[in-house]
Amino acid sequence: MAIANANLLQDDLLSGHVTAILDQGTHFEGKLSFEGTVQIGGDFKGEIFTKDTIVINEGASVTAQIEADTIIISGRVEGNLFARRRVIMHPPAIFKGTVTSPSLRIDEGVVFEGASYMPKS
Repeated sequence: MAIANANLLQDDLLSGHVTAILDQGTHFEGKLSFEGTVQIGGDFKGEIFTKDTIVINEGASVTAQIEADTIIISGRVEGNLFARRRVIMHPPAIFKGTVTSPSLRIDEGVVFEGASYMPKS
């Protein structure tokens, strides 16, 4: 999985710098705001706000409203996503909710149950 995560970051993130990691085994509930890139590999419930990038790794379970520049998902996410730049979903991602973003990429093998809205840039 570490190799897959490294490839995911290398392929999709403009900056190679990860600010924080909430890895497998972590459980967090509340509001998370940050600068830089944060990876979530555990369980999260609440709200996430950033002007930067959030990565939801394979094995993660997130129930949240997320506002970010870029959102990359390989885990399970339920909620509303608002991305200023783009949303990318890689298998084995499972998403339930709404996505509002000028750019949305859903790779083959992703489960997407919801709606998407693409405002004009």
